[in-house]
Amino acid sequence: MTSTEPGAAEQGARMRVDLQAVADAASVHRSTASRALNPATRHLVAAEAVARIEEAARALGYRRDDLAASLRTGRSYLIGVMVPDIVNPIFAPILQGVETALAKQGYSALVANAGNDAKRQLSVAEQLIGRRVDGLILATSAEDDPVVAMCVAQDVPAVLVNRSERASRLPSVVSDDFEGMKLAVEHLVSLGHTRIGHLAGPSHLSTGLRRRAGFEAAMKALGLDAGVIVTASAYQRGAGAMAAAELLDRHAVTAIAASNDLLALGAYRALSGMGLSCPRDISIVGHNDMPLVDMVSPPLTTIRIDPTNMGERAAALLLDWLGSPPGMEPRATQQVMRPSLVVRGSTSAPFSPPSATSWPG
Repeated sequence: MTSTEPGAAEQGARMRVDLQAVADAASVHRSTASRALNPATRHLVAAEAVARIEEAARALGYRRDDLAASLRTGRSYLIGVMVPDIVNPIFAPILQGVETALAKQGYSALVANAGNDAKRQLSVAEQLIGRRVDGLILATSAEDDPVVAMCVAQDVPAVLVNRSERASRLPSVVSDDFEGMKLAVEHLVSLGHTRIGHLAGPSHLSTGLRRRAGFEAAMKALGLDAGVIVTASAYQRGAGAMAAAELLDRHAVTAIAASNDLLALGAYRALSGMGLSCPRDISIVGHNDMPLVDMVSPPLTTIRIDPTNMGERAAALLLDWLGSPPGMEPRATQQVMRPSLVVRGSTSAPFSPPSATSWPG
């Protein structure tokens, strides 16, 4: 009986295939084969030669030894990416953008769900550095952030995304949170709302602080009461529902501008529990335009921040840093992306504005 399975000799031969064998089969120098099979240097080789080398590698069963390559170059071609809450839909497109940009240069992302506790985040960062990542992309940063302090102290290349930190010690890519909340307020006022409340994000995060500041500035500029604010304990629907219920219990608002979409969806839940509806009783604006908010009822009016592009830019900044000569690392500049308003069904003109004597409740 003849077996179609490869014998031990054939298997051993495949295991022993090295880069020189690929170079010989493709009729190129070993260094050319190495560059062609490395995504980070493939652009240095003619496209026809790359195709020929890749075909030879497939035919021979060659697999690039990334561990050996990292020992030679001192690079792992891994980037640690820390997010605070992997189930928050805003982080999926950020990760998509990061991974797209990294892949173009032959890098891979090692994603860690680091939570919101500062000690845990520091532990996760230390573990990633221990795995010899070449740098970090941090979506976890707080205003006073111990992970950022560690990266600065240990000269770990790192870039912040979506959130920044007070001291601006590292490069960052963020949306203009101040402008975003201004757009939300101006939209509501254009519909006829004058009694607008704000569901603020946690005050230790840049997004919570800057969006609150944007709300206050926009309301004051229009001569309206800027003090109707309840701060949510977290960027979660449950926290949003609790904050919205408190706001509605204390104040007679006709509209709510929320610091993010999850808080806005929490406000939906609070309205339902109180026998109110959106937008008939209360108009609601979210922030971020996270996936699927156009599928809820009513579809959520929100501020779009383009998280995919944000992730791509953050990865590009980090790759530029890694490619910089010693002593030429980038300054801790901040790229600020302009947001835009997306109008959907959760906002309308006030149905029956309350009398002036009922404000605030």
